[in-house]
Amino acid sequence: MIKAMRTAASGMLGQQMNVDNIANNLANINTAGFKKSRVEFQDVLYQKFRSAGVATALGSRVPNELAIGYGTKAVSTVRHFTAGNLTPTGNPLDLAISGDGFFQIQHPDGTTVYTRDGGFKLSEDGRLVTSDGFFLQPEITIPEDTTSIAVGTDGTVQVIQFGQEQATEVGQIELARFANPAGLTALGRNLYASTSASGEAITDIPTQNGLGQLDQGYLEMSNVQVVDEMVNMIVAQRAYEMNSKAIQTADDMAALANNLKQ
Repeated sequence: MIKAMRTAASGMLGQQMNVDNIANNLANINTAGFKKSRVEFQDVLYQKFRSAGVATALGSRVPNELAIGYGTKAVSTVRHFTAGNLTPTGNPLDLAISGDGFFQIQHPDGTTVYTRDGGFKLSEDGRLVTSDGFFLQPEITIPEDTTSIAVGTDGTVQVIQFGQEQATEVGQIELARFANPAGLTALGRNLYASTSASGEAITDIPTQNGLGQLDQGYLEMSNVQVVDEMVNMIVAQRAYEMNSKAIQTADDMAALANNLKQ
């Protein structure tokens, strides 16, 4: 009975983590560029009482093993990089990636990090920055007297300055992609960092080398689907309840055995 309690307890802990992950997905339903994640589980050790294929006293071989498992454990959270819906904003500094790719951002520690959130702003000196003031890489500076900004699908940035009629190119946005984007590590602030699992960043201009195109005046929203997450939450809740019932049943059985009379 003690084994059953511990096995069921591992199931309750696993479903608690599952619900925590679902809650995080739902909390970020309005977060630009957010990608939902899913907890993956594995069964753990087994106590084997008899192996499959062993010979019996009658000379035959048993077809199945006799083994009891010790529960479950969470082994990973898999992030799904499917595209979110594009929302028009009318802001010329809002950029969405249609297809594969990440914007490259300079982290304050000097490293390059990556994001799908294209809600850019202007710094005091006219450079494109994130909402936290981190610079877009390669850096792009918008002149002070700019009256119009145009970003092409290939990432070229052109401006029209006061008193001029012809557009001037002021920079080129480059994107990065990874062989295994699920291997990126989330840093918060809508940022990801590369790891040995993700592979090295492959950079190029948008629409080239498998990268998506840029859409100016749009933001990519979260790819979280509320209905799917609510169904997942109900399933996790029911699994949690069943594991708690298993603990109660094991406890009742232990109480019966403890109260046996000679």
